[in-house]
Order: sequence, then structure tokens, then C-alpha cells
Amino acid sequence: MGGGDAAGQRAFCPVCRRQWTVGVELHRSALVGQQVDNPVSAEEKVRAVKDLTRDDCVAEQVTASLLARPVTAQSMSAAERVRVVKELTRDDEVATSVTSELLQRPRVARQAMRNDDVRFTVNRAQFDNSEQAREQIRERMPSVLKIEHAMEYLDLVGSAHQYVATLGWLVPRLRGQKFSDDERETIRRSIARVRGAVDWLEPALETGMVTLDEQLAQLLKGE
Repeated sequence: MGGGDAAGQRAFCPVCRRQWTVGVELHRSALVGQQVDNPVSAEEKVRAVKDLTRDDCVAEQVTASLLARPVTAQSMSAAERVRVVKELTRDDEVATSVTSELLQRPRVARQAMRNDDVRFTVNRAQFDNSEQAREQIRERMPSVLKIEHAMEYLDLVGSAHQYVATLGWLVPRLRGQKFSDDERETIRRSIARVRGAVDWLEPALETGMVTLDEQLAQLLKGE
């Protein structure tokens, strides 16, 4: 009897019971998604970090610190890293700085320029930058407009003359030539492109409107 009473007293020891109760409460808190006082598992630690970084200022500093750790960045999947970079470069100023630095890496630049959309965008940007530079020059030096006008006029006249002269030399040589159906079709498509370009040029001379409609743009591209 005495031994049984001693065992019962040990089972209901206030200290042990308190420890057991605390452990149960921690477990319950983890299960219901509440913050625990002493996080142990990875899930509990993640939950604790999220709770501590609700403040934007704290979150910014923690994020910057974590991303600066090479091991942490390398452990992320490529898709996740891409997502993070996209989020961080939503601001145009940041994106410009990052892009400029990345394109200075030869391997990255080569890989990027293999993408048709990227190459088109870069070429377009170069054209826009050149056009902006020309506009600035025109504003400072009005005489440049007259020079450009003369050059463009000579280019147009010279192009038409060169085309006519080339046909004048080639067409007589077609006598006795036999073309396959594919060859004739290719030539017909080229003629259609020439006609489309002429139809674009004539109203541009009269009205100054040089906008291409979608159908003509595709025709000139050979699509």
C-alpha cells in the first residue's frame, strides 16, 4: 500500500504535471497554427519568422540579409529565384541597373540574344535611342533637317533607279529560262512585296503618313 501511494504521488507530482501540461499546450499551439514560445521544428521556426517579420521595415532587412547568403540563394530552385528577381525588379530604375550589369556578362548576353523577342526588343531600343539622339541634334542644329531631307530624297530616287535598272538587266535574260512551280511562286511573292512597298510609298509622299497596317507589315516581312 505504501509503495502504491508513493507511486501515485510521483505520478501527480506538481512539477512533473506542470511540465507535461506545458508540453501539451506547445503541441496544441503548433497544431492550430499559433506562435509557440520555443519553436523547435522547421515549421514552427518558419511560423515564428513570419510573425516577427510582419513589419515591412524588419522584413526588408531580413530579406536582404537572407538573399545575401550564397548557400541560401543556391538552395532555392531556379524557378523560385527567377520569381524573386522579377519581384525585386518591378521598379524600372532597379530593373535598368540589374539588366545593364547582367548584359555586361558575355555568356549571359549571348544566351539572352538567342531569344527572338529579346533581340527584337534590344534592336528596337537601339533604334529608339538613335532616333532620340537625332531629335536632340535637330533641335540644336536646324540645318541638319535640310541635310537629312536631301539624303533621304537621294536615297529614294536612287533606290527606284537601282530597282528599275536591275530589272532592265534581268528581264531580257529570262528568255528561254524555265522555272519550277516553286520558283515562280517565290518570284510572285516577291513581286507582291514590291507592289505593297510602292503602295505604301505613294500615299506617304502625298500625306506624310507612314503608318503600316498589320496586313502590309506582314507582307513586307514575307509572311
